[in-house]
Amino acid sequence: MLGLYPDIKPYNRDYLKVESPHEIYFEECGSPDGIPVVFVHGGPGGGCTSGDRCFFDPEKYRIILFDQRGAGRSKPHAELENNYTQGLIADMEALREHLGVQQWLVFGGSWGSTLSLLYAQAYPEKVLGLILRGIFLCRKKDLDWFYQGGAAHVFPDYWEHFCKLIPEEERDDYIKAYYKRLTSDNELAKMAAAKSWSQWEGQCATLRPSQETVDHFSEPHLAMSLARIEAHYFINDSFIEENQILNNMQAIENIPGVIVHGRYDMVCSLDNAYELYKLWPESELKIIRDAGHASREPGIIDALVKATNEMAHRINKDLDSPA
Repeated sequence: MLGLYPDIKPYNRDYLKVESPHEIYFEECGSPDGIPVVFVHGGPGGGCTSGDRCFFDPEKYRIILFDQRGAGRSKPHAELENNYTQGLIADMEALREHLGVQQWLVFGGSWGSTLSLLYAQAYPEKVLGLILRGIFLCRKKDLDWFYQGGAAHVFPDYWEHFCKLIPEEERDDYIKAYYKRLTSDNELAKMAAAKSWSQWEGQCATLRPSQETVDHFSEPHLAMSLARIEAHYFINDSFIEENQILNNMQAIENIPGVIVHGRYDMVCSLDNAYELYKLWPESELKIIRDAGHASREPGIIDALVKATNEMAHRINKDLDSPA
């Protein structure tokens, strides 16, 4: 079973000014002459970590990471103004142009898979391929599954804690109820809501209990951006039409892709990946039998690293082939 590549330091770090008031953080590592790959983090609002560089062979890839609006090291932190899906798509394209990249491989997980697919559908000619994990199609039924009682059947103990913050009369719409608290002027109530929201996601993310994952999600800086931005997106239907991704698969039908999804993913259920796969002729579906949602579970790591290695071989082979 393959593991992650060693952590490496970026050779370039900077900010790119985009739509006011946002400046997005980005970094590059690996080989400057390698295959460009952009890492698209989850959430929305999750931000990148140093470990996200490690899915790629640094001798083969020019690895580009960026923090989406309001997330990670981007400024201002947890900002909701002008934070919407079409803006994130525009930021990816602006970053590609800023870095002088003609085409790149797009790698994203969870919400990162959503944004990767939407970007590819908007700019298919710029995408060499897609490697996606934990598919999230952002349909109403996907949000209801996780935030309105579906996953609660598997994690009733964690769900009870998630519900405690919300009065009985507001429990018909948990996203709306949490959004109200996450956008209030009461800083204590805001942080309590952020930690509760984010902890629920961390508790459900892995097949086997992982205190490290829960602690990561509960860290205040991450919890605030993750909870505020997720609630902001989800109360606005993620700023896309219902079933938009599946309805527009013809735009990327010729782009090669690998879909990696845990069999026991309780955050984004497997039907997301399966329905996507059925509409994507050039895709491969890897169902990981002993994994949930998180990118750091051993079976998920193995499948993703294999996918980046195989995609590098495929892309180099295509580039070397005579026209």
